Amino acid sequence: METTFITLTFQECSVRYGLAPADLRDFLQAGLLRAAPAPETVIVDEPDDLPRLARLHHELGLSPEALDIILAMRQRLVRLQASLARETARARQLENFLLGGGEVLNIES
Repeated sequence: METTFITLTFQECSVRYGLAPADLRDFLQAGLLRAAPAPETVIVDEPDDLPRLARLHHELGLSPEALDIILAMRQRLVRLQASLARETARARQLENFLLGGGEVLNIES
């Protein structure tokens, strides 16, 4: 899977997501965002991360530390869902083989 990231200025973040520069600095300090080489810019690793951060921050008023925990739990859930899908495919393939439906292929994890 290819990694996608974007670089946004503080001004763009303010206009698009309603995040004040102070909020962005807090997110940077908490490690939720990465600083870009240019001043007053951030690197967003996943396109959905910043809108998600903004929504959680605005709607729930969560601190950067709480946001970090929520995002870590979400990343873990996404990994677990991918693992479950992989294991389900392997089990289905084994069932088909045992019922005489075909050969077993090696599904990489």
